[in-house]
Amino acid sequence: MSPTVILGFDMETDVGSWTPFYEGLVHGAPKLLEVLARHGISSTFFFVGEAAQKHPEIVRMALDAGHEIGCHTLYHETVGDEIIPIPGIRTLLPEEVHHRLEVATDIVEQVAGRKMLSFRAPRLFGSTAMVNALEDLGYAADASYPLYFYKDRLVPYHPSREDWTTEGDLQILEIPNFADMTIDTADEYGRDRDQWPLFRTEGADALMVHIDNMLRLYEQEGLPAVLCFYMHPWEFHEMPQGPIHYGEGTVIPDPFIVKNTGAIALKELDRLLAALKERDAVFQTCEGVAESRLRTE
Repeated sequence: MSPTVILGFDMETDVGSWTPFYEGLVHGAPKLLEVLARHGISSTFFFVGEAAQKHPEIVRMALDAGHEIGCHTLYHETVGDEIIPIPGIRTLLPEEVHHRLEVATDIVEQVAGRKMLSFRAPRLFGSTAMVNALEDLGYAADASYPLYFYKDRLVPYHPSREDWTTEGDLQILEIPNFADMTIDTADEYGRDRDQWPLFRTEGADALMVHIDNMLRLYEQEGLPAVLCFYMHPWEFHEMPQGPIHYGEGTVIPDPFIVKNTGAIALKELDRLLAALKERDAVFQTCEGVAESRLRTE
Protein backbone atom coordinates (compact mmCIF):
# COMPACT_ATOMS: atom_id res chain seq x y z
CA MET A 1 0.00 0.00 0.00
CA SER A 2 1.45 3.35 -1.09
CA PRO A 3 0.81 6.02 1.56
CA THR A 4 -0.25 9.53 0.64
CA VAL A 5 2.00 12.01 2.41
CA ILE A 6 1.24 15.69 2.99
CA LEU A 7 4.10 17.90 4.15
CA GLY A 8 2.71 21.07 5.69
CA PHE A 9 5.02 23.91 6.72
CA ASP A 10 3.63 26.53 9.09
CA MET A 11 5.19 29.84 8.04
CA GLU A 12 5.26 31.74 11.31
CA THR A 13 7.51 33.62 13.71
CA ASP A 14 10.62 31.98 15.18
CA VAL A 15 9.91 29.33 17.81
CA GLY A 16 6.19 29.62 17.15
CA SER A 17 4.57 32.14 19.43
CA TRP A 18 7.64 32.62 21.59
CA THR A 19 9.22 35.44 19.54
CA PRO A 20 8.21 38.18 17.07
CA PHE A 21 11.14 37.43 14.73
CA TYR A 22 11.14 35.96 11.21
CA GLU A 23 14.79 34.90 10.90
CA GLY A 24 13.76 31.28 10.37
CA LEU A 25 11.31 32.25 7.65
CA VAL A 26 13.90 34.30 5.78
CA HIS A 27 16.89 31.98 6.18
CA GLY A 28 15.30 28.58 6.79
CA ALA A 29 12.68 28.57 4.02
CA PRO A 30 15.19 28.74 1.12
CA LYS A 31 17.15 25.79 2.58
CA LEU A 32 13.93 23.86 3.08
CA LEU A 33 12.88 24.52 -0.50
CA GLU A 34 16.22 23.17 -1.72
CA VAL A 35 15.63 19.85 0.08
CA LEU A 36 12.11 19.55 -1.32
CA ALA A 37 13.32 20.37 -4.83
CA ARG A 38 16.04 17.75 -4.59
CA HIS A 39 13.36 15.13 -3.87
CA GLY A 40 10.86 16.51 -6.40
CA ILE A 41 8.19 17.01 -3.72
CA SER A 42 5.33 19.51 -3.65
CA SER A 43 3.95 20.56 -0.27
CA THR A 44 1.66 23.13 1.37
CA PHE A 45 3.06 26.28 2.99
CA PHE A 46 0.61 27.76 5.50
CA PHE A 47 1.41 31.46 5.86
CA VAL A 48 0.49 33.64 8.80
CA GLY A 49 -0.95 36.84 7.32
CA GLU A 50 1.73 39.01 8.91
CA ALA A 51 4.48 36.74 7.55
CA ALA A 52 3.09 37.02 4.02
CA GLN A 53 2.85 40.81 4.32
CA LYS A 54 6.37 41.25 5.69
CA HIS A 55 8.05 38.72 3.43
CA PRO A 56 6.17 38.39 0.13
CA GLU A 57 9.42 37.23 -1.46
CA ILE A 58 9.15 33.96 0.50
CA VAL A 59 5.57 33.48 -0.68
CA ARG A 60 6.73 34.00 -4.27
CA MET A 61 9.68 31.66 -3.76
CA ALA A 62 7.38 28.85 -2.60
CA LEU A 63 4.91 29.49 -5.43
CA ASP A 64 7.65 29.52 -8.06
CA ALA A 65 8.87 26.17 -6.72
CA GLY A 66 5.42 24.65 -7.33
CA HIS A 67 4.08 24.53 -3.78
CA GLU A 68 0.60 25.33 -2.52
CA ILE A 69 0.10 28.46 -0.40
CA GLY A 70 -2.34 28.15 2.50
CA CYS A 71 -3.34 30.30 5.47
CA HIS A 72 -2.27 29.97 9.12
CA THR A 73 -4.28 32.83 10.75
CA LEU A 74 -3.29 36.49 11.04
CA TYR A 75 -0.74 36.55 13.89
CA HIS A 76 -0.48 32.87 14.86
CA GLU A 77 -3.30 33.39 17.34
CA THR A 78 -5.43 30.66 18.90
CA VAL A 79 -8.63 30.57 16.86
CA GLY A 80 -9.91 27.24 18.18
CA ASP A 81 -10.31 25.32 21.42
CA GLU A 82 -7.25 25.32 23.65
CA ILE A 83 -5.73 21.88 24.15
CA ILE A 84 -2.54 22.70 26.04
CA PRO A 85 -2.21 25.88 28.13
CA ILE A 86 0.19 28.38 26.53
CA PRO A 87 1.49 31.19 28.78
CA GLY A 88 0.18 34.59 27.74
CA ILE A 89 -2.03 33.21 24.95
CA ARG A 90 -5.79 33.72 25.04
CA THR A 91 -8.30 32.05 22.71
CA LEU A 92 -10.41 34.19 20.41
CA LEU A 93 -14.10 34.29 21.25
CA PRO A 94 -16.13 32.11 18.84
CA GLU A 95 -17.91 35.20 17.50
CA GLU A 96 -14.53 36.76 16.60
CA VAL A 97 -13.25 33.81 14.58
CA HIS A 98 -14.97 34.36 11.23
CA HIS A 99 -13.85 37.98 10.88
CA ARG A 100 -10.26 37.22 11.91
CA LEU A 101 -10.00 34.36 9.43
CA GLU A 102 -11.57 36.49 6.71
CA VAL A 103 -8.96 39.22 7.24
CA ALA A 104 -6.09 36.71 7.33
CA THR A 105 -7.36 34.98 4.21
CA ASP A 106 -7.67 38.24 2.28
CA ILE A 107 -4.11 39.25 3.17
CA VAL A 108 -2.50 35.98 2.11
CA GLU A 109 -4.60 35.88 -1.06
CA GLN A 110 -3.50 39.38 -2.01
CA VAL A 111 0.15 38.49 -1.58
CA ALA A 112 -0.11 35.10 -3.27
CA GLY A 113 -2.40 36.30 -6.04
CA ARG A 114 -4.68 33.30 -5.73
CA LYS A 115 -7.57 31.97 -3.67
CA MET A 116 -6.80 30.22 -0.39
CA LEU A 117 -8.07 26.64 -0.32
CA SER A 118 -6.13 25.11 2.59
CA PHE A 119 -5.82 26.12 6.23
CA ARG A 120 -4.12 24.97 9.40
CA ALA A 121 -4.74 26.28 12.91
CA PRO A 122 -1.76 27.28 15.05
CA ARG A 123 -0.79 24.43 17.39
CA LEU A 124 -3.60 22.36 15.80
CA PHE A 125 -6.06 24.13 18.13
CA GLY A 126 -9.15 23.88 15.93
CA SER A 127 -12.84 24.23 16.77
CA THR A 128 -16.33 23.95 15.36
CA ALA A 129 -16.59 27.72 14.99
CA MET A 130 -13.31 27.75 13.08
CA VAL A 131 -14.30 24.98 10.65
CA ASN A 132 -17.69 26.58 10.04
CA ALA A 133 -15.93 29.85 9.21
CA LEU A 134 -13.55 28.07 6.82
CA GLU A 135 -16.49 26.38 5.11
CA ASP A 136 -18.26 29.71 4.66
CA LEU A 137 -15.04 31.29 3.31
CA GLY A 138 -14.78 28.62 0.62
CA TYR A 139 -11.83 26.58 1.89
CA ALA A 140 -11.45 23.06 0.49
CA ALA A 141 -9.21 21.57 3.21
CA ASP A 142 -8.33 22.05 6.84
CA ALA A 143 -5.29 20.26 8.24
CA SER A 144 -5.87 21.05 11.92
CA TYR A 145 -7.23 17.82 13.45
CA PRO A 146 -4.73 16.63 16.11
CA LEU A 147 -5.04 12.85 16.00
CA TYR A 148 -2.88 12.48 19.11
CA PHE A 149 -5.51 14.34 21.16
CA TYR A 150 -8.94 13.53 19.69
CA LYS A 151 -7.88 10.00 18.64
CA ASP A 152 -10.89 8.97 16.56
CA ARG A 153 -10.33 10.15 12.96
CA LEU A 154 -7.64 8.08 11.26
CA VAL A 155 -8.49 9.25 7.72
CA PRO A 156 -9.69 12.50 6.14
CA TYR A 157 -13.41 13.20 6.57
CA HIS A 158 -16.08 15.83 6.02
CA PRO A 159 -16.92 17.32 9.44
CA SER A 160 -20.23 18.21 10.99
CA ARG A 161 -21.32 21.82 11.41
CA GLU A 162 -22.30 20.96 14.99
CA ASP A 163 -19.03 19.23 15.98
CA TRP A 164 -15.91 19.47 13.85
CA THR A 165 -14.47 16.24 15.30
CA THR A 166 -17.35 14.12 13.98
CA GLU A 167 -18.41 13.30 10.43
CA GLY A 168 -21.07 15.43 8.80
CA ASP A 169 -22.08 17.07 5.55
CA LEU A 170 -19.74 20.06 5.25
CA GLN A 171 -17.86 20.33 1.95
CA ILE A 172 -14.49 21.10 3.53
CA LEU A 173 -12.19 18.11 4.02
CA GLU A 174 -10.69 17.70 7.49
CA ILE A 175 -7.23 16.10 7.34
CA PRO A 176 -5.89 14.49 10.55
CA ASN A 177 -2.28 15.15 11.51
CA PHE A 178 -0.10 12.08 11.91
CA ALA A 179 0.21 10.41 15.29
CA ASP A 180 1.25 6.89 16.28
CA MET A 181 -1.96 5.51 17.75
CA THR A 182 -0.44 2.02 18.20
CA ILE A 183 1.57 3.03 21.27
CA ASP A 184 0.44 3.59 24.85
CA THR A 185 0.63 7.20 25.95
CA ALA A 186 2.21 8.42 29.17
CA ASP A 187 1.19 12.05 28.57
CA GLU A 188 -2.11 13.54 29.73
CA TYR A 189 -2.63 15.08 26.29
CA GLY A 190 -1.20 12.20 24.25
CA ARG A 191 1.65 14.31 22.90
CA ASP A 192 4.09 11.40 22.92
CA ARG A 193 2.04 9.98 20.03
CA ASP A 194 2.51 13.16 18.01
CA GLN A 195 5.13 13.35 15.25
CA TRP A 196 6.54 16.78 16.10
CA PRO A 197 9.46 17.39 16.52
CA LEU A 198 10.79 13.82 16.48
CA PHE A 199 12.41 14.06 13.04
CA ARG A 200 15.08 16.40 14.45
CA THR A 201 15.12 15.68 18.20
CA GLU A 202 15.34 11.89 17.83
CA GLY A 203 16.08 11.58 14.12
CA ALA A 204 14.36 10.36 10.96
CA ASP A 205 14.85 6.69 11.86
CA ALA A 206 12.98 7.17 15.14
CA LEU A 207 10.06 8.82 13.38
CA MET A 208 9.99 6.09 10.73
CA VAL A 209 9.39 3.50 13.45
CA HIS A 210 6.14 5.30 14.30
CA ILE A 211 5.26 5.74 10.63
CA ASP A 212 5.73 2.03 9.97
CA ASN A 213 3.57 1.25 13.01
CA MET A 214 0.73 3.28 11.53
CA LEU A 215 1.20 1.90 8.01
CA ARG A 216 0.66 -1.58 9.44
CA LEU A 217 -2.43 -0.37 11.31
CA TYR A 218 -3.93 1.21 8.18
CA GLU A 219 -3.32 -2.03 6.28
CA GLN A 220 -4.89 -4.13 9.04
CA GLU A 221 -7.95 -1.86 9.16
CA GLY A 222 -8.28 -1.71 5.38
CA LEU A 223 -8.00 2.11 5.44
CA PRO A 224 -6.15 4.43 3.06
CA ALA A 225 -2.96 5.74 4.65
CA VAL A 226 -2.96 9.56 4.49
CA LEU A 227 -0.06 10.88 6.57
CA CYS A 228 -0.08 14.62 7.24
CA PHE A 229 2.93 16.24 8.94
CA TYR A 230 3.55 19.72 10.31
CA MET A 231 6.91 21.47 10.47
CA HIS A 232 8.16 25.07 10.46
CA PRO A 233 10.83 27.02 8.52
CA TRP A 234 12.50 28.19 11.75
CA GLU A 235 13.39 24.57 12.49
CA PHE A 236 15.80 24.69 9.52
CA HIS A 237 17.68 27.74 10.79
CA GLU A 238 19.54 27.46 14.09
CA MET A 239 17.49 28.94 16.93
CA PRO A 240 18.86 30.32 20.23
CA GLN A 241 19.36 27.51 22.75
CA GLY A 242 18.88 29.65 25.84
CA PRO A 243 16.81 32.59 27.04
CA ILE A 244 15.42 34.89 24.34
CA HIS A 245 15.10 38.53 25.35
CA TYR A 246 13.02 41.13 23.55
CA GLY A 247 10.76 43.99 24.54
CA GLU A 248 10.36 44.04 28.30
CA GLY A 249 11.08 40.43 29.14
CA THR A 250 12.72 37.11 28.46
CA VAL A 251 11.25 33.77 27.39
CA ILE A 252 12.87 30.37 27.87
CA PRO A 253 11.36 27.70 25.58
CA ASP A 254 11.55 24.10 26.76
CA PRO A 255 14.80 22.60 25.39
CA PHE A 256 13.09 20.11 23.04
CA ILE A 257 11.44 22.94 21.13
CA VAL A 258 14.75 24.29 19.79
CA LYS A 259 16.90 21.14 19.93
CA ASN A 260 18.80 20.32 16.71
CA THR A 261 17.41 23.22 14.68
CA GLY A 262 19.44 24.23 11.63
CA ALA A 263 21.79 21.83 9.86
CA ILE A 264 20.74 18.72 11.79
CA ALA A 265 17.06 19.33 11.02
CA LEU A 266 17.85 19.73 7.32
CA LYS A 267 19.84 16.51 7.28
CA GLU A 268 17.13 14.55 9.09
CA LEU A 269 14.39 15.93 6.83
CA ASP A 270 16.39 14.75 3.82
CA ARG A 271 16.71 11.28 5.38
CA LEU A 272 13.01 11.22 6.28
CA LEU A 273 11.94 12.03 2.73
CA ALA A 274 14.24 9.34 1.33
CA ALA A 275 12.79 6.78 3.74
CA LEU A 276 9.21 7.72 2.82
CA LYS A 277 10.04 7.36 -0.87
CA GLU A 278 11.37 3.87 -0.11
CA ARG A 279 7.82 3.11 1.16
CA ASP A 280 6.49 4.28 -2.25
CA ALA A 281 4.93 7.39 -0.71
CA VAL A 282 2.92 9.66 -2.99
CA PHE A 283 3.40 13.29 -1.97
CA GLN A 284 0.45 15.63 -2.33
CA THR A 285 -0.66 19.07 -1.23
CA CYS A 286 -3.71 19.58 0.98
CA GLU A 287 -5.55 20.98 -2.00
CA GLY A 288 -4.58 17.93 -4.05
CA VAL A 289 -5.92 15.52 -1.44
CA ALA A 290 -9.20 17.44 -1.26
CA GLU A 291 -9.54 17.37 -5.05
CA SER A 292 -8.78 13.63 -5.14
CA ARG A 293 -11.42 13.00 -2.50
CA LEU A 294 -14.03 14.91 -4.48
CA ARG A 295 -13.29 12.87 -7.61
CA THR A 296 -13.91 9.61 -5.75
CA GLU A 297 -17.13 10.63 -3.96
